[in-house]
Amino acid sequence: MDNFLLLGVCFVLGVGLRIAGIIDEHGPAALNAVIIHMSLPALALLYAHDLPLGPELIPPAAMAWIVFGAGYVLFVSLGRRMGWDRKTVVCLALTGALGNTSFVGLPMIEAFYGPQYLGVGMLCDTAGSFMVLAGPGIVLAAGASGRDVSRRELIRKVLLFPPLIAIVLGFALHAVPYPQWLTGMLTRLGSTLSPLALLSVGLTLRFKSIAGLGRELTVGLGYKLVAAPVLILVLYVWILGQTDMATKVTIFEAGMGPMISGGIIAMTYGARPGLAATMLGIGVPLSILTRPLWYWLLTFI
Repeated sequence: MDNFLLLGVCFVLGVGLRIAGIIDEHGPAALNAVIIHMSLPALALLYAHDLPLGPELIPPAAMAWIVFGAGYVLFVSLGRRMGWDRKTVVCLALTGALGNTSFVGLPMIEAFYGPQYLGVGMLCDTAGSFMVLAGPGIVLAAGASGRDVSRRELIRKVLLFPPLIAIVLGFALHAVPYPQWLTGMLTRLGSTLSPLALLSVGLTLRFKSIAGLGRELTVGLGYKLVAAPVLILVLYVWILGQTDMATKVTIFEAGMGPMISGGIIAMTYGARPGLAATMLGIGVPLSILTRPLWYWLLTFI
């Protein structure tokens, strides 16, 4: 409950600071830079170091890649019919095809399934969502930035993406135990992600613009909250025949709301910042409300 209260307070605070004119339009950009260069790398360095390397990694990690790939294809196809530009498609891919599998996902797993299944959530997040964001996510964002980006510059942007560097370093140090002070420091730095991100969302969100985003929100949130978990359920349960508790938790995670970090990347690269903020501002609380329904549905598997 504390996590959700923190999300709400930071979001409302961001809205209030914007309305009061205390922070100008450059505020979200500064916060996003801090998140990308401090909060995200700290979490990546922390989680990648302890990530188990084995067959059990595959199903939870693959979920995020499947959801992202299918979502991107869907958004591209619908975008052609609806006349969406590339920035809209990329924004929906970064928010509607990537889930909030950590800050909201992990507490939800603990509340509904117990702390013994948090490891499944960590696999979904670190080896799944986080790796997708650091790889194809940043490639799409850079390509949609509106600037002429050469292939060499695009590769440089991807390779120098701070969270990706942290993930590689975390894996490289897998055999080296972290000292307690380093773990504590990374944990504290990483814990700033969601508060800063929701503050940035509150500063960016314009409620009057929601009415003009009906189609985009319906498609993006409809896929993220309904179609994505159904897709994983069909693939993992009906096709692959997996009905264990880890599979249920993975499906549960597939229906989490838009990924906060994905929204921040969309805002940073100018991929419809207003739409990204609205996807987060509506999608995250809506996904929390739909968790009991998905938990109940999964009890029949």
